[in-house]
This record gives sequence, C-alpha cells and structure tokens, in this order.
Amino acid sequence: MAYMDYENLIVDIPDYPEPGVIFKDIMPLLADNQGFSAVIDDMANHFMKVGITKVVGAEARGFLVGAPVAYKLGAGFVPARKPGKLPREVYSEQYALEYGTDELQIHCDSLGPDDRVLIADDLVATAGTAVAMARLIEKSGATLVGFAFLLELAFLNPREIIGKDFDQEVYTLVTVE
Repeated sequence: MAYMDYENLIVDIPDYPEPGVIFKDIMPLLADNQGFSAVIDDMANHFMKVGITKVVGAEARGFLVGAPVAYKLGAGFVPARKPGKLPREVYSEQYALEYGTDELQIHCDSLGPDDRVLIADDLVATAGTAVAMARLIEKSGATLVGFAFLLELAFLNPREIIGKDFDQEVYTLVTVE
C-alpha cells in the first residue's frame, strides 16, 4: 500500500465537547474513499497472517472500522454493544469512565475457544473500552491476538493501561503525543 497521510484527513475541533479539549474528528478520513480504504487495508494487512477468525468492535464507531477489517481478513465480526441491545444471553463487562462507569456486552455464543480475535476500534484514549472488550474475549474462552486502532491518544497512556493486564500487540495508524 502506498503511503497515506491520515493526519491531513483528521480535523481538529477545539473546545469540543468541552473547553480545553481538542476533538480529533475522523469522519473526513472515513468519508475519503482512498483514506477509508487505506485505513482498512493497513489495519487488516498488519494482522493478515496470524489466523484471525473474529474481530470485535465497540459500539458505535468501532463498528465503522471493525466490520470492514473483519471482511478484509475473511473473519466474522462481533459487535460489543451497550446493555439492552443484544437479545440473547450475554457476557457483560463494566469499565470506568472519567465520571462513572459504562458497560459493554457480547453474545455468549459469538466467540468460542477456537477463535483468534482482534479488537479493532477507531480510537484508544483511556483504554477502558479496549480493556473491557479484551475481558469479554477472555470470558468467552477465545484467544485475544491483538489490538488495532486508527487513532491513539498516547498522552493518556493507553498502552500502559492495556499492558497491565494484556501483553498482545497494540497497533495504531495515527499517534497523538
């Protein structure tokens, strides 16, 4: 794949959602046909030869990268959803937010011990969502192979947080120091 300047297609929005925050808007990147294709190709190609059978992505923007990465890998896609969205028996995992907690769920029958799983998401910041998905994969008995993110907010130390419990590779396309 030819070099893609992802950062030029990510727009900084100052003071959103609150003063002092610079929001990284990836929607222009996803709207760009070459940019979106490059994101999916780069993420999938990095993990192409490790036998991924399923990709897990978190609601909702994780679906935007996770599902096409799964397709590119020839793998299934498992959505990690907020409570009350999945109709069958689920595994649940709560995780901390800046103010309070949240929760993700997957169907109990969506992963099994023969699955090799990649977590793919648009962003890793405080790593709460990533760690929650990893714990759901553990609960299912599947093998977590790695983490793939479009954007990493490195100044929040997500690799350190993930590394406390998981030693799988963390692969990102754009790192914000």
